This record gives sequence, C-alpha cells and structure tokens, in this order.
Amino acid sequence: MKIEQATQEFEAWLGRQVTLQADELVYKHKQMASDDPFRFFRGTYYRWAQVWAEASPTLPDGPLVRSVGDLHLENYGTWRDSDGRLVWGINDFDEADDLPWANDLVRLASSAWFAIETGLLKIGFRKACRTILDGYLAHLTGKAQAFVLEESHRHLRAMAMHEKRNPVDFWKKLNAVEQEPEVDDPDALAALQRALPKTAKLTTFRRRTHVGMGSLGKPRYVAIAVYNGAAVAREAKALCGPATHWFSPAPPVASRIGETLAHVIRAPDPLYQTDGGWIVRRLAPHCSRLELTHLSKAPELARVLHSMGAETANIHVGTDGNGAQLADYVHALPKHWLEEAALKVSKVLSKDWKRWRRLQAKSTNG
Repeated sequence: MKIEQATQEFEAWLGRQVTLQADELVYKHKQMASDDPFRFFRGTYYRWAQVWAEASPTLPDGPLVRSVGDLHLENYGTWRDSDGRLVWGINDFDEADDLPWANDLVRLASSAWFAIETGLLKIGFRKACRTILDGYLAHLTGKAQAFVLEESHRHLRAMAMHEKRNPVDFWKKLNAVEQEPEVDDPDALAALQRALPKTAKLTTFRRRTHVGMGSLGKPRYVAIAVYNGAAVAREAKALCGPATHWFSPAPPVASRIGETLAHVIRAPDPLYQTDGGWIVRRLAPHCSRLELTHLSKAPELARVLHSMGAETANIHVGTDGNGAQLADYVHALPKHWLEEAALKVSKVLSKDWKRWRRLQAKSTNG
C-alpha cells in the first residue's frame, strides 16, 4: 500500500470515530510535504504502525508492554504535580496501546535519525542509539524513578526554563486563538469547564488550530479564563482509539490512555485526564511539550537522550513489573540492533516522505 492510500484509509477510519476538521487536514497534508522530514515523521504514526514490523522483521517478537506508541523527540515535556513540583517526562499518550516492547525504542531512535539527518541534532546516530538504550536499561534494572526537576536533573531543568518558554510570550501566543471563529460544541465546553477552577471566569472558548502534527484533523478546543486576577487555560482534544488498529478489519478499540497511565512510574499531572470523549489538560508556560529547538540547543544533549530512554522504561516497567525480564531480553540482542532497526524503518518512511512531496507538488501545479 502506498502512502497516499494509507493516508486516505486512515483518515476514513478516524472519521468514523470523530468529526474531522477538514481545514486542519489540508494544513496537515501541506506540512507533511514540507522540506522537513521530521514533520512528516511526526504526522504519520498511522504509517509507522503499518510498516515498522515489516521493516524490522526480527524485533516484534518479545514481550508486549503498555507502550506510548507515537514516541518521538518532541513527545516529552513538563508539568506540575500535585505538590507544585516541576516534572519532566512523556506528555502525550494519545496512541497508547499494548505493543511489542521494541516499538517505542525504535520509533524514538528513528525520530533521532530524522533530526540528525536534517542537521537539527549534532550527535552521531550510533551514539544517540547507544545513549537511548543505556538510559532504557538503567531504569529497567531497579533504578526507575520519576524525573522531578526540583533538586536534580540539571540538564532537563535547563531546557524546561528555556527563555522561549517565557510566560509573557506563552500567553500572547495562546491568546491568538481569539482570532479563530466561534464554535458550538457543548460537550467540549462542558469538559473544559469541569477542568477549570470553580470560580474561574471563562473569557474565551475557541478551536485550537495548527498545533502539533499527529493529531491534526481531530477536534481540539481551548478555554481561557481569569482566576484570581490572572489567566488560566485548559485544552480539550478528541479522544480516539490508537492508530495501531486502523488497518485491522475489527471495529476501533477504545483509548488506552487511562489504563496505561495507571501503571507507569511518574509524578502525575493532576490536570491531565480523560473526560467523556475528550483528553483534557492544563496549558501553562511550563506545562507543555518541549520542542526540537529546545533539544537541539541543550548543552548536555547526550544526557537528555539518556533520560528519554530512561523515561521510556518508566512506562514499560509498569506492565506487571517486568523490568528484569525485559532487561534480559534486550541484553541478548545483537550489539547494534537498535541502530539497525531504526535505520531500516527510517529509510522506508523517508521514501514515503519523498513520494508524498512529489504527489503534493503535482497536485498543486495541476
């Protein structure tokens, strides 16, 4: 199946779960055809789910674990836990599912390959894979703990406090949603109001557009309110089953977010939750994802990649406490298995990206 057919069939499958935003899909298709293959990679997890096992035929065997699914370099961010502490970790579980344990690691390493190929990351690919895997193994073998940034993890705290996350700039950008047309989605509004402080005064309820890549097309809304004299915000994004099932003839399965987060090692975000048909989260200057530009300028890049691997293990070890079993399995694999697997599937997706660009250019030029 070619990338264009896969995209059409996936979007038809998704459209049977939620009412898709046609203008956001047009925008997504254009972004997938940009000169940045990392954006294509982020926007096509459905294609990854279809081809990664075929591209890496020796890896799907092994334990099934609760997985992130759509893991990549920009699927990490920060939030505040119930004690107000700043926490770093994986912050998007839209595609969570029970998957072969290697899926998350190979996808994370593949995202690094795309970032390295385009010059966004200054590190050798072999070193990046080795560092990610070392971090993963470190947290499989009894040392797993959440990444709370108050007293340690200086390398992560430096990214979290990057000047581009200035609160004034954050609220200026978020308030730009007021330019969006008014919407009428009482279910989304009700979910957002339940997530806001009880005495907060709602000022804005709008669509949130051109955000992210993988979820473009799904309904997404933002509510901004005034609470104790300052702004607070919540986002609601349509809840769907994981894209790993789109090419299955069976009906879509329910979201796996709740059960995945119930079995992970982390200091949870108390305001990240599902509510009916929505994923609801807090939006704030230091409660958001960290972009590749933050990572590319990290003074201790290797330590950050090590932490990304370790945080991946924090998710996997929640599956029946299987850290020791997974560690034994990983140690038995050939030395450069991660590098080789990620390279194979990355080249498949790179060909898809080039084909997509040609098709979009032909369509644009008539």
